[in-house]
Amino acid sequence: MDSSDGKTFGAYYPATGEKIIDVQQGGTAEVDQAVRAAKKAFESWSQTPGYERSKLLLKLADLIERDKDELARIETLNNGKPYQSHSLQKDLPLVIQCLRYYGGMCDKVEGKTYPMNGNFTSFTKHEPVGVVGQVIPWNFPLLMLAWKFGPALAAGCTIVLKPSHRTPLSALKVSELVLEAGFPPGVINIIPGPADIGDYIARHQEIDKVAFTGSTDVGRKILEAAAQSNLKNVTLELGGKGPNIILPDADLQEAAETAHHGLFFNMGQACSAGSRVFVHESIYDKFLAISTKLANERVVGDPFQQGVMQGPQIDEKQFKRVLNYIKSGKEEGARLLCGGDRFGDKGYFIQPTIFADVTDDMKIAKEEIFGPVMAILKYRDIDEVIQRANNTCYGLTAGVSTKDLNKALEIANKVRAGTIFINCWHTFDAASPWGGYKESGIGRELGEYGIRNYYEVKAVQIKL
Repeated sequence: MDSSDGKTFGAYYPATGEKIIDVQQGGTAEVDQAVRAAKKAFESWSQTPGYERSKLLLKLADLIERDKDELARIETLNNGKPYQSHSLQKDLPLVIQCLRYYGGMCDKVEGKTYPMNGNFTSFTKHEPVGVVGQVIPWNFPLLMLAWKFGPALAAGCTIVLKPSHRTPLSALKVSELVLEAGFPPGVINIIPGPADIGDYIARHQEIDKVAFTGSTDVGRKILEAAAQSNLKNVTLELGGKGPNIILPDADLQEAAETAHHGLFFNMGQACSAGSRVFVHESIYDKFLAISTKLANERVVGDPFQQGVMQGPQIDEKQFKRVLNYIKSGKEEGARLLCGGDRFGDKGYFIQPTIFADVTDDMKIAKEEIFGPVMAILKYRDIDEVIQRANNTCYGLTAGVSTKDLNKALEIANKVRAGTIFINCWHTFDAASPWGGYKESGIGRELGEYGIRNYYEVKAVQIKL
């Protein structure tokens, strides 16, 4: 449908900065209309047998798989991530897997029975929470849509989803496939619009739950807005500053390649990035040499070109933000090993950048950069590095490279983060829970933990 007030906004191609198309801009009137439709649809959708909901989710996954090339091209055009290595080979398979995983869970949302004192028994019912507002980011537009759609629809909720105003196009394409799959009207509503629409969704009195993925600062605002409205259920997946610990016994080449992937994947635009690389002093110089070589060999350029590993940052604002962090690293005394400037003369490309001799008090070691900037720090022993790894307000991811599983598990047990990678990074699966400690969020997504956010537990007690 067209915007009720006639407003539109532009969608842009980050590789050139050129406008792709104008998009109808949703506002509060569209949110209200979507909520009314979702509330009406909830009456029947929540009572639809899980098997029937499953067929629709699986059908949507099939249609996305059928159109995966087109969706991947739209994603790259609007987001800038490399088409072949990222959009098509990474994001789309994970999108399809997630929807199929929750398609298989629709008829398995089961309660339990409990003994009670006296002549009574009790059983629980897991009932959908209601109309859910979902606000997703621009760094993984399709994947975050799937992470939100899957558990909500499996639980029997109806959806009002706002994609990022920077990357609305792939969500709009999915809305066509939702219609083709045959979802009942009102079950899924997608509203492109400015950032303040997310705040309005969080404040809406008729929305029963909100799920947000994005920055910690915006997450605080979402939580505050929800608390000031109807105390709706809130889940937040927020920022990170993941410590990646390289032990002295690690295979240096493998550890450096893992760290390289952990930081530079998706142009560094991932809250899960391993952006603080702690390297033992005995292998520090060798690790720097390998890491610098990998960064210098990284192919940056046209995201539709075969073999390109790194595309542009999402827009000019993010481009300038990352360059300011690079400037602060230089000014605070970190040693620049490679990169440190823009790449090319158009678009929002930044050279893969590595800083050595980084200390914990530097801005690039404390704040989430969300760009292709690796900070490498030196440490002496495990107790010291664990303490330093935990010395952050974040707690989304952490990792360790080592051949010693006992030491790896010791670090995994003591580092406060929602996901610990051992000799790997960015290994996602729909069955494995995802979320953070501290200011990295509230609740978990994916797996059986993900669906818990979308149902209420009702206890029914019976006198025998």
